[in-house]
Amino acid sequence: MIIMKAIRIKISQNMVNYRKPTSFQLKETYPLPPPSTVIGMIHRLCDYREYHDMDVSIQGKHYSKVNDLYTVYEFKTGGKYEKGRHNINVGGYGMIKGVSTIELLVDVELLIHIVPHKQEEIDVIYEALKNPREYPSLGRNEDLVVIDEVKKVEIIDEELQEELILNPFYSAYIPEYYIKHDTVSIDIGGMKRSLPGTKYKISKDYTLENIGTKKDPKFIRKWNKVDVIYGSKILVGEDENIKIDEDKNIVFLV
Repeated sequence: MIIMKAIRIKISQNMVNYRKPTSFQLKETYPLPPPSTVIGMIHRLCDYREYHDMDVSIQGKHYSKVNDLYTVYEFKTGGKYEKGRHNINVGGYGMIKGVSTIELLVDVELLIHIVPHKQEEIDVIYEALKNPREYPSLGRNEDLVVIDEVKKVEIIDEELQEELILNPFYSAYIPEYYIKHDTVSIDIGGMKRSLPGTKYKISKDYTLENIGTKKDPKFIRKWNKVDVIYGSKILVGEDENIKIDEDKNIVFLV
């Protein structure tokens, strides 16, 4: 039996966009925040200036999805203002103001577990979430967060003595490992079936890579992506090894 310490938070948000980086004309949203977004929020609230390794488990639900309009400003660095091409003149530089569409999740509820690799950082993260130094956001800057619960918990990696079902109203990001080894399935009217779901390759963290020269460096982000399945009505069978917290919540760390 492996035991690790974690912070568990329950979060609610009104209307939010966890943007898919490949969407432009319509800013689409992931159904749950990707690990990079959650880890970024933790780093900001803890005022970390360097990356601190951590794993997260993300599950939750939303009531519905809507499309909304937002204002777009487009410009080219150093581009001079041209009448007929630009509709805004900013000190001689040209800018175009327009309208585009964004996808928003409505009435989001999240259950997140945070496990720092350095377990001594538990107290720092707990204090940063319990008494945030600024109003926390998750998604866009305007996607404010209401933290309904912050709790220190223990996560146990053990073999189950009986079947365990994820909160029936929640969906989760499940590491592909569990699918390949048939650890999890779906519960349909008490019947066990192979888990259907949507496969995502989502961002977790990144390193900076110099694509310039030593004399004239130019750094880009090289993202570490993880393969997950987004699924719901999740069942873990008897005799399967899985991580659970002290309140019997299933934990899928990525």
